Amino acid sequence: MDETTWLAGRFEEHRTRLRAVAYRMLGSLSEADDAVQESWLRLSRSDASAIENLGGWLTTVVARVCLNMLRARNTRREEPMTVFVPDPVVRREGESSPEDEALLADSVGLALLVVLETLTPAERLAFVLHDMFGVPFEEIASLVDRSPTAARQLASRARRRVQGAATPDGDVARQREVVDAFFAASRDGDFDALVAVLDPDVVVRSDGGDVRPREVIRGAENVAASALTFARLSPFVRPALVNGAAGAVVIPSGRPFSVMGFTVRDGKIVEIDAITDPERLRRLDLTGFDD
Repeated sequence: MDETTWLAGRFEEHRTRLRAVAYRMLGSLSEADDAVQESWLRLSRSDASAIENLGGWLTTVVARVCLNMLRARNTRREEPMTVFVPDPVVRREGESSPEDEALLADSVGLALLVVLETLTPAERLAFVLHDMFGVPFEEIASLVDRSPTAARQLASRARRRVQGAATPDGDVARQREVVDAFFAASRDGDFDALVAVLDPDVVVRSDGGDVRPREVIRGAENVAASALTFARLSPFVRPALVNGAAGAVVIPSGRPFSVMGFTVRDGKIVEIDAITDPERLRRLDLTGFDD
């Protein structure tokens, strides 16, 4: 076995963890894969024999790559987006894989990823590396050019923001009952039944990219009224797991219209995050939903 083959094998042992780090950092599956690939390129150009802790070294490299990508992303945006829904991990109900489980460990729902999008790049890195992957603040400090104390403060600020993220009920079957009731009420044009399954302070975020409107709708009556306008799409709703929680893919005539992630808490829908951007939908793996 030559050295390159041996090194590639060692790298593959860490790929799943690296992709999980990058997904939490970037909220984008394609960018996460790019960051992992870049970490491999940097490893292949390095003296691997001098690396004592390969896993730690790779985690640091992929985190630095992600930090640079986040900073570049913020620089490109001339003004903040009104709403951005990160890439979801979408699977048919009953399907799963070790890669999905690694990506979605720590209950990484869409609601949490949306909150992470509001953090500064440095706050996001400190929180993700320390709170989700146990990286010491001494190592984080060198990545953000701060002292360990300052890195700890970054994570603390991020933690306070993240604590406000909606956390779903743990029973996916119960989530599904509530989501099914939502779509049934929409299909039947039953405004009161829709309001009944929605939390009074429910929030809907719809990210249509540059093609369809980006919007945020708040309040049960407003959300119910909006849902009724899409009742014609009810026959094309397919149940799905979206970041491990009950969700749906809406796919009329074999063309995805939206992916919807629901956060259900105490038997009520508290958040709905929807991607309707045709370009982003084309990049998601929605195999099997057009049956």
